[in-house]
Amino acid sequence: MKILVADDDSVSRHLMQRTLQKFGYEVILAENGREAAEILSRSDGPRLALIDWMMPELDGPELCREVRGFHQEGEYIYIVLLTSKQSSEDIVAGLEAGADDYITKPCQPAELRARLHTGCRILSLEEKLVQAREEMRYKATHDALTSIWNRAAILSLMQSELERSVRENKSTSVILCDIDHFKQVNDNHGHLVGDIVLQEVANRLKSIVRSYDAVGRYGGEEFLILLSHCDDSTLEARAEDVRAAIAATPIVAGAEALSISVSVGGVSCPKWSPELPMERILAQADVALYRAKSEGRNRTAVADILTTA
Repeated sequence: MKILVADDDSVSRHLMQRTLQKFGYEVILAENGREAAEILSRSDGPRLALIDWMMPELDGPELCREVRGFHQEGEYIYIVLLTSKQSSEDIVAGLEAGADDYITKPCQPAELRARLHTGCRILSLEEKLVQAREEMRYKATHDALTSIWNRAAILSLMQSELERSVRENKSTSVILCDIDHFKQVNDNHGHLVGDIVLQEVANRLKSIVRSYDAVGRYGGEEFLILLSHCDDSTLEARAEDVRAAIAATPIVAGAEALSISVSVGGVSCPKWSPELPMERILAQADVALYRAKSEGRNRTAVADILTTA
């Protein structure tokens, strides 16, 4: 693990470096508080810091306060103050400034090692908690089978995208696509093959849209696509790209090579406002999708432009 040693005394700094290297740490040195703050602010900076109380430019408590200020949302940095101060008032001041622990000079190597080991345990626990939180967040927003946005998440993104389109005075388009004859896939080949088809369709949809567009599983075999900065002049071509991406190549599921197609319905919203509810937009896209299916499937249809007028 990387550790920062901040001390304005060159001899003390390098003696501490040698000690910590014997403990197995990768040591980074700073000779004043301002340099230490710059190092700790980096995205790849150390998450463990041993800093002297008395330093030029920023002393130990000031450095603690600055680090806590710019790392409120980032990875936690465990800070140990190295000090000759031993009064309870000074110790309280250092801890209240943001230090996690302190060790008095001259420090014993065994005590130093134990206190830093405590910091490493806490950082390890924080990493596990962050990982668990991110896993929970992912599961709450992504479809378990296809790994794309789930219904609740894609609808939330749709609301955000419509609000952004107002701020940027840009048009947003919405596409609904439905796998043709999907029930027959399940009936004739089994649900495991059906799951593979859903996964591959989702993968192809993700690959055909731009990085700032969004694809979600709307329900069953239906998918919802949000096209940012896409108006009615380009919607039809984008919808056809989606259709073609699925129909172009059979989907291989075990020994089966299945010709799969989708029907696509789209609608463009050049002038959105809260007076135009999302439900109406989705309903219009659904009408277009139904028209594509009624005209023979494996087709695209675009609804009339939606406005609040």
